[in-house]
Amino acid sequence: MKHISYAVWLLVLVFSCSESSDIAKYEPAILDIEQPSNFPQIVYNLDNNQVTQEGFQLGKDLFYEGRLSSNNAVACAFCHEQGFAFTHHGHNLSHGVNGGIGKRNAQPIQNMAFQTSFMWDGAASHLDLQPIIPITSELEMGETLSNVVEKLKADSYYQDQFTRAFEDGEISTENILKALSQFMVTMISSNSKYDKYVRGEDNVTLTTIELDGLQTFETKCASCHATDLFTDNSFRNNGLLVNPQLNDKGRFDILENPEDLYKFKVPSLRNIEYTYPYMHDGRFSTLEVVLNFYDSGMVDNGNVDPQFLREDGSYGITLNDYEKESIIAFLKTLTDYEFLEDERFSEF
Repeated sequence: MKHISYAVWLLVLVFSCSESSDIAKYEPAILDIEQPSNFPQIVYNLDNNQVTQEGFQLGKDLFYEGRLSSNNAVACAFCHEQGFAFTHHGHNLSHGVNGGIGKRNAQPIQNMAFQTSFMWDGAASHLDLQPIIPITSELEMGETLSNVVEKLKADSYYQDQFTRAFEDGEISTENILKALSQFMVTMISSNSKYDKYVRGEDNVTLTTIELDGLQTFETKCASCHATDLFTDNSFRNNGLLVNPQLNDKGRFDILENPEDLYKFKVPSLRNIEYTYPYMHDGRFSTLEVVLNFYDSGMVDNGNVDPQFLREDGSYGITLNDYEKESIIAFLKTLTDYEFLEDERFSEF
């Protein structure tokens, strides 16, 4: 009997040790965030939210988690599809819970670590705060942060994942937002044909028409679409005819400053070949239509950026047919297929 008791005790001990080795622990594996040599410096404060493998994985899980919405089906990824630089492919306006339709086109999620404001109107001044807007919007995800916390607390998987990702192990609003940021700051698109050309990598060269497009772009477009991020992160009124169905006043709705009327954030042009439709309300379906608009479609809506004012008093950027063709050829060199197909950011 003593031998049997000892054997049973030994089995229990071995089983207990094996089981305890699987208990979730906070043992973070730090991830280095890429700083492309042709990019400006990262502005997101990584010291306040250091990216770890565990935090990245948790953020990725949450990005694809439908329970962040009121109907438990609309995840962040619903409006941000990887193959289209995390935009809502084929939709001019974002769709949400209960058939809700927003008033703006879903922006791409890329190079967020280099940006200082978020959303078309700059409503979020910090990346950690940005997800609050779609999560709590009645037209998008329609949920409360407290409900999200309670749903995740009831899930044993997330109980373990938060323990692994954060020192306090808490399933809290703060940690949810920080995890999403850890996922998003890793989403850096910097390996397009253009990037390899300017960095002198892999003997990449641009064709004659692409080079011509680059030259025209630098002369006529780069004042807004500046640096190799292809945005100066400013807010500008580019002379769009106001959509009476939306009457979207842009940044004016945030600060109610008359000078901000109809101003929207200058979007990055990276992966623009795949982020159609274009403009804040997705009104333009092709790059050809966009350039035709700048050449001959701008209107005086009362607050157009003065840099678009021509000598004859009209607004626009004068472009001939070849300049349009070559600019589009150049813009296609900004497509980063490695980013669009990177398995790190895919759901499965």
